[in-house]
Amino acid sequence: MSNTPSALQSDLVALYRKALLRGVSLDELEDKIKNQVDRIDVSQRVETEFEKKREEKVKRRIPKVVRMGAFIVPVSFLSLGIYLVGSAVFPILTYYVSTSPSLQTATLLAPIPREEVMDVTPLVIDTTGVVAGTSDSLEDRDPIIIDEELDYTNLNNWFTSATLPELAGNQSQGSNIPKEYTIDIPSLDITNAKVAIGGTDLNKSLIAYQGTALPGNPGAPVIFGHSVLRQFYNPSEKNPRRYNSIFSTIMTMKKGEEILVTFDGVQYRYVVQEITEVQPEDVYILTQQYDSRQLKLVTCTPEGTYLRRGVITAQLIQ
Repeated sequence: MSNTPSALQSDLVALYRKALLRGVSLDELEDKIKNQVDRIDVSQRVETEFEKKREEKVKRRIPKVVRMGAFIVPVSFLSLGIYLVGSAVFPILTYYVSTSPSLQTATLLAPIPREEVMDVTPLVIDTTGVVAGTSDSLEDRDPIIIDEELDYTNLNNWFTSATLPELAGNQSQGSNIPKEYTIDIPSLDITNAKVAIGGTDLNKSLIAYQGTALPGNPGAPVIFGHSVLRQFYNPSEKNPRRYNSIFSTIMTMKKGEEILVTFDGVQYRYVVQEITEVQPEDVYILTQQYDSRQLKLVTCTPEGTYLRRGVITAQLIQ
């Protein structure tokens, strides 16, 4: 018989006609058809059970470790993927929800609009030697198009302006001044971290921005450090890449916590006063207020991103 519905119907009609011509009653014919269908169902069930038993035998021949691995491996990869995505996204979301709102309501304030700070600050000049804010230094420059991902271990890439502002603060000081010093942050397990005065390579050390004050002097040393996701934070002195993650957790500091700076054989104690967040173009954080003795630590926020700049401001304790 054909398996198509129309052919099956034709075959049944022909079967009934033959039965009627032979004098077979309809009830007898239907019983025969039912018995035949039942035999077919039984045959199919037996075949199905046989296939199942054969599959079970094949499965039992496969080692249990292999059978478990076929289940565990994909589940493990899926779990690992979820963990990696979660470990990257969760700290950023937590930062936005719990930390960032308070920092946004307490932004650093400038006495004039921030876009005009560079025009009136006498200490800030650009790298060409022209006072920032003049028409020669800003209006006559061609735009620079960046077609590659910026390397934020290079301090040159931390500000949105084409060139780093150059400060005149310490350039006139003698050559006997040390080229580096160290800081300790007990609450973050940061000990004996090297701070280079000037430079741009954040892979090798923290960097005190050239021209900002020296420790203990009026003004504020502005120290930059790199940050990554918190799970990669390892400030240990034994870690050869410690400076890639050394400032990852500074935005978790609390007011009143200590920062110790050792410069030229003298240790200075600073206490955190303010924790704020600014935009990448806010270079006014470099300006010096000589009526106070402060310290500023700067890193990228949220950790592992380069969207904004987090600033820790601490006051020298006499």
